[in-house]
Amino acid sequence: MSRRTEEIPQNEQKQSEPEQNEHGPADGRPDGPAKPSSERPRPARSWAEVRHLLVRLHFYAGVLVAPFLLVAALTGLAYTLTPQLDRLVYGDQLRVEQVGDEVRPLAEQIAAARAAYPEGTLASVITPPGPEDTTRVVLAVPELGENQRTVFVDPYTAEVRGELTTWFGSTPLTTWLDDLHRNLHLGDTGRLYSEVAASWLWVAVAGGLVLWLGRARGLRARSARGVLLPDRKAKGVRRTRSWHAATGVWLALGLLFLSATGLTWSNYGGERFGRLLDAANGNAPALDTALPGSDAPAEDHSEHAGHGSSGGATADADPADFDTALAAARGAGLGGIVEVTPPADAASAWVVAQTDNTWPVHYDRVAVDTTSGEITSRTRWADHPALNKLSKLGVQGHMGVLFGVANQIVLALIALGLTAVIVWGYRMWWLRRPTRGDRPARVGRAPERGAWRRIPLPALVLGIPAVAALGWALPVLGVTLAGFLVVDAVVGAVRRRRTA
Repeated sequence: MSRRTEEIPQNEQKQSEPEQNEHGPADGRPDGPAKPSSERPRPARSWAEVRHLLVRLHFYAGVLVAPFLLVAALTGLAYTLTPQLDRLVYGDQLRVEQVGDEVRPLAEQIAAARAAYPEGTLASVITPPGPEDTTRVVLAVPELGENQRTVFVDPYTAEVRGELTTWFGSTPLTTWLDDLHRNLHLGDTGRLYSEVAASWLWVAVAGGLVLWLGRARGLRARSARGVLLPDRKAKGVRRTRSWHAATGVWLALGLLFLSATGLTWSNYGGERFGRLLDAANGNAPALDTALPGSDAPAEDHSEHAGHGSSGGATADADPADFDTALAAARGAGLGGIVEVTPPADAASAWVVAQTDNTWPVHYDRVAVDTTSGEITSRTRWADHPALNKLSKLGVQGHMGVLFGVANQIVLALIALGLTAVIVWGYRMWWLRRPTRGDRPARVGRAPERGAWRRIPLPALVLGIPAVAALGWALPVLGVTLAGFLVVDAVVGAVRRRRTA
């Protein structure tokens, strides 16, 4: 190839590049010149048209959904730093001044917290994660709604280190960043953005993998090098595409994981996932909190402990009973971080639950009768259904806490990589814009329309029900895909009318 050819920027190989159809027809027009219906030959059906349909789907997913993915990547990147930011901003509350030799009883720590903050009722007490951390006394205060007042107490001196308004155990900063990532501080309406991103992320990743691997077989990548590494010798759009695709290959597994785990607690897709858990008996086993001899139904409040609810209690429980419940749980083998929750009424038992989210996780729970100090019921993490385990571990991995700092680093790299892939994708769109002729375009043309009419009938027969099933399982994906199809059909009709 001559040096002159290599230096042509946006339009290099526009007329001779064999892969032009991957991003548009060779003549630069998204739709060829319209002909009367009597003159149009019937399109030949070919399995190659499946690839062309994937090209168009991947293109529109990249152009229209990429902004949602970019926002999710950047806000997720900020959220991965929350453990370090919490230590920096709230170090006075979270850490003790000096590690002591002996931990004070919970009753003393609770008494100190209640003396400083008498409002509300005791919701739960969370033991320190490490020797340098404070005990958390969680208070349910009606004025705070679903939030709580968490009082931080030095476990060695029973000195109150301060208080924070928390949400599900999260500090105000973590809560703010979590809302930013989840709903952009727009409530339930804002959650649609994150569900759009999670719903389309796996589609873009899977489609991109199929296109790149199929393309590589026909070019230079008979070896893994051509798939996993960018082509540094390429110029212009080819170079950008190779970086876009190769980076996407490296990120694929992590992106698919984030898409799947993000969907499990989304509004609409998460509701479908909940139905699946119910149908497959995949929910966590319930803890029987009814005391022996009680006619009250067994109600498990441990899942809501410390989340702004005191289980229905209107007055503080005896602080000494916290020590009794904790001692019984420790004797039953519940080590590490635990949350002690008082009962909702006199007919219910206390609940002590492990809350260690770092691998290997510990999620055992026990119900304790504090009058006798006996364990009345127990659920073990080992007894949770496999689907429930995968879901819970996936959520912790998505939040960056499952493997500690290593988990945070991996998530940060994925977020940065996804940002780069999106930028490269838009750069390809710009580089492929037609610049010759009387009416140069500002961006690249869309791939050719109408590939679905040339797909073999077996693919249509199987594909349409499969897409419909996906649209039911992931409603936001189904609705947005239908919207894309409607807009695309309208634009195509308008262009054909103008051409005619």
